[in-house]
Amino acid sequence: MRPYRAALEQVPEPDTSAASRCQALLDAKTKPRGSLGRLEELARRLASLRGEAAPGLPHKALVVMAADHGVVEEGVSAYPAEVTGQMVANFARGGAALNVLARQAGARVEVVDLGVRFPVEGLQGVRVHRQGPGTANFTRGPAMTREVAEDALDVGARLAVELADSGVTLLGLGEMGIGNTTASAALTCVLAGVAPEVATGRGTGVDDAGLARKVAAVRRALEVNQPDGADPLGALAAVGGFEIAGLAGAALGAASRRVPVVLDGFISSVAGLVAARLCPRVAPFLIASHLSVEAGHARVLEALRQRPLLDLDLRLGEGSGAALAMGLVDASLRVLHEMATFTSAGVADSGR
Repeated sequence: MRPYRAALEQVPEPDTSAASRCQALLDAKTKPRGSLGRLEELARRLASLRGEAAPGLPHKALVVMAADHGVVEEGVSAYPAEVTGQMVANFARGGAALNVLARQAGARVEVVDLGVRFPVEGLQGVRVHRQGPGTANFTRGPAMTREVAEDALDVGARLAVELADSGVTLLGLGEMGIGNTTASAALTCVLAGVAPEVATGRGTGVDDAGLARKVAAVRRALEVNQPDGADPLGALAAVGGFEIAGLAGAALGAASRRVPVVLDGFISSVAGLVAARLCPRVAPFLIASHLSVEAGHARVLEALRQRPLLDLDLRLGEGSGAALAMGLVDASLRVLHEMATFTSAGVADSGR
């Protein structure tokens, strides 16, 4: 059986009793009931996903999947395809925003080349699982075959399971790929049921003419390929990307091991939506780190029924927002483990 299919069959349901026990522990702390708001909600959620009333502080990893997109031929990006490989090199050397924020969060970074068109040779620390030199131009036909989409899903699922088995208990998802906001917009149209004008944003900062080209490219891709929202694998193959598939597989693999998944922005959230369409039980394991300024992101989060933890006007990608949100995960669990109780502190409890 393919690794991603094995993973989706093993995804458990959240443990609601663990969440209730977690809330009882929080209610015993020296504060009015519920006064830490969404931090308490986050702690309860982590308890239910991990199946423990008081999960320990997480061992964190950020997986960054990189690949190129044939649709860049349509003039949809402000940057050339060469930038994907150059940024992968930057990740490998520790110089990108992602690396800075991952160090702050105490998260290891795993970089995967799933199909960079112009890779930088000789890099240390980059896992190479190339599915080709980028996807095909999906305005003229499918981005990839179903088999290749499954191969990329397998790469992500295997990596997530490997990380979980090595002790990782919180996984962040990030990406790099010039043209991937266009692919994500197309998948948003299919899986969230919105129009190209609604799903498509400026990505790397294209001007009005570039935005018009992106919308037109998404529209042509939908017309040419006729992807079906009821067939998420087919939609992924038709208008997705290698890195989107890899991230979707990572979400499946992590959830199969009870590892919560912190989504970054638009692209990784679309990957999360693909995973949730393949296996609805994955959805509770997805934690939305922030709300991107990219046009379709809010619609994707609505489709996932997710409320983001942060709203900082981010639009970088890479996993930057996921790294920032990991600090809130730590905070929610430190409250659970380190805050005094009414009894231990000798503070009177009002019961409210």
